[in-house]
Amino acid sequence: MVRVITGLVLATSLGLVSGITVASELRERANDMFGTVPQYPPEIDGNEMTQSKIELGKMLFFEPRLSSSHLISCNTCHNVGMGGHDYLPTSIGHGWQKGPRNSPTVFNAVFNAAQFWDGRAADLAEQAKGPVQAGVEMSSTPERVVDTLSSMPEYVAAFEDAFPGEDEPVSFDNMAVAIEAFEATLITPHAPFDDFLRGNNSALNDKEKEGLALFMDKGCASCHGGVNFGGQEYYPFGLVARPGGEILPTGDKGRFAVTNTASDEYVFRAAPLRNIELTAPYFHSGAVWSLEEAVAVMGTSQLGAELNEADVDSIVAFLKTLTGQVPEIRYPELPPSTDSTPKPDPMTSLK
Repeated sequence: MVRVITGLVLATSLGLVSGITVASELRERANDMFGTVPQYPPEIDGNEMTQSKIELGKMLFFEPRLSSSHLISCNTCHNVGMGGHDYLPTSIGHGWQKGPRNSPTVFNAVFNAAQFWDGRAADLAEQAKGPVQAGVEMSSTPERVVDTLSSMPEYVAAFEDAFPGEDEPVSFDNMAVAIEAFEATLITPHAPFDDFLRGNNSALNDKEKEGLALFMDKGCASCHGGVNFGGQEYYPFGLVARPGGEILPTGDKGRFAVTNTASDEYVFRAAPLRNIELTAPYFHSGAVWSLEEAVAVMGTSQLGAELNEADVDSIVAFLKTLTGQVPEIRYPELPPSTDSTPKPDPMTSLK
C-alpha cells in the first residue's frame, strides 16, 4: 500500500492505487488525528444534563436582563442563527464599547479543552460567568444577576426544578451551570467529513480529499486536531513568521495575560475549525474575512510554507466539509419583569 503524501490526485494519476484504496488509507490516517462529532451531546463531569436544567440554560442564554443595560445576552455575541458568533471583527458590548477579540463560535465549544482565546476559563460554566461581569461586555455583578432572576417567579420555579433540594437554587453559580448544560447541546453532527470517517467514500469529492491530504501532510493537523479540529493546545501566532500588526495587534499578548510567563507572549489557543466557513472574520483579531486568505496566512506564519493557489483552494474545499448540521433552536419565551426587577442602567444603555 502506498502512503498518501501529496494527496489523491497524484496517487491516482500514477496508477499506483485505486481510488478506493486511497480513500481507505486517507480515512485511516484521518481517524488517527481527528474524530466525529457525536449525534448526542456529551456528558459533562459534575453537571447532570437534565431537561429542566437545559431548558433553564436556554432561557438564560437568550436573557438580556443578565446585562445591566437589559440589551445584551449570550446570544448577542454567540448568535445561534449566525454560526454561533456575531460576524463582527470584535464584539460590541456594554455602552457600545468595542471588545478586544473576535467572538469564538459557541457551536461544539463543549469539545474544547478550555474556553476563550487564551484559555482562561476551564469550562463552559466558568466561561459563562466572565462576560456577565466584564465591564466591556454585559457589565453586571453576581448580586445583580441573582436579584434580577429572583424577582421573577417563573425563574424561581425553573431554578427549583433544575436544582432540586438546594437551599438557594437561584444563584450565580447555578446560572452558569445551567447555561453550560444548554451550550453542551449546541453540537453540529453529520458534517460530510464525519460521514467520510464513518466509511462513506462519496461524502467527499476528489478535491476535498486532496485538501484533507494536504491538511495532514502540510502540518495543519499538528495544531488543529481532535474532534473539534483545534481548541486543545496553545501555540505562538507567528511560529515561523509573525504576521503584520493588523492581524496580530502588538497590544494583545494572548495567554501571557493569564500565565504572566514570557514564553506565552502572543500565544493563543488553536482555533477550532468545525463550521469554519460560517465564522468569518478569522483569527483573534477578526482581521481576515476570506477563508482563502486565512489559510494562506497560516501557511506562512505557522508552517513557513508558501501554499500555492491550488493547494489553498483544495484545503478550503476540505474545510467546508467540516460544516455540520446546525441545531434548530426555538427562541424561548422569557418571563416578564416585575416591580422588583432591577431597572436597566439609563446612563449606559443609551450611549
